[in-house]
Amino acid sequence: MRVEIDKNSGFCFGVVNAITKAEEELRRGPLYCIGDIVHNSLEVDRLKKLGLHTIDHDEFGRLRGCRVLFRAHGEPPSSYETAKKNQVEIIDASCPVVLNLQKKIREAYERGVGDGGQVVIYGKRGHAEVNGLVAQTNGNALIVESEKDVEQIDFTKPIILFSQTTKSLDGFKKIVELVKANAKSGVEVNDTICRKVANRIPQLREFALKHDVIIFVSGEKSSNGRQLFAVCRETNPRTYFVQGVGDLRDDMLRGAASVGISGATSTPKWVMEEIAGKIEKINP
Repeated sequence: MRVEIDKNSGFCFGVVNAITKAEEELRRGPLYCIGDIVHNSLEVDRLKKLGLHTIDHDEFGRLRGCRVLFRAHGEPPSSYETAKKNQVEIIDASCPVVLNLQKKIREAYERGVGDGGQVVIYGKRGHAEVNGLVAQTNGNALIVESEKDVEQIDFTKPIILFSQTTKSLDGFKKIVELVKANAKSGVEVNDTICRKVANRIPQLREFALKHDVIIFVSGEKSSNGRQLFAVCRETNPRTYFVQGVGDLRDDMLRGAASVGISGATSTPKWVMEEIAGKIEKINP
């Protein structure tokens, strides 16, 4: 049986940067992180053993004189203010792409308020990145999750449209078409989707067609993982979702001459390598 790991899968730059910083800082001692550093429980557990403590924002507000890592998703301005007030050292691992988007949204909001405009963000409500983006507008940005949500927009006002960095490019294009079709005032479109994520879809489709079976590796919490898994399964019906080597079943591989292993931008390469090793032992 031929087994291949998708060379385009695995951590994006922002996650690599966050984990690298965490590992460096953990050599100095225990470290806190607001939320899971990455949406993958196996990687979170690995770093926990090294001394990384995952906390929520309420716990963060009670910390004093320690070190806290801000993960790739970015944080709202209030987190920086809290850290300064409580003498907490920030290890800022916010993805540069996200920080740049936060800046663009903040500037657009300040510019648009005077003209009666509204900032609209295509993204997932409650997602850490989106929370940080909305905070740049003092909570006034409108979140659009689906085409149905477009109805909430006031089309009599100018619209400044952005996207969460990890959303689907096709999905964003549909939202843009709907907004432009209904707008009675100006529409400013800002394509802020990370191309590392957007480019994964055509790459993944090509990879899925090369193999009889695809083992797609992702954490259950990863929205990027769910999106890419759906694309993969649409291309190759024999696509199976697993979180780790323990989820493999013999029936997944039955009759396959080739198996492809791919994963989300939050999936560690070591987990995929572990799965590849297990498959090769089962079917040498």
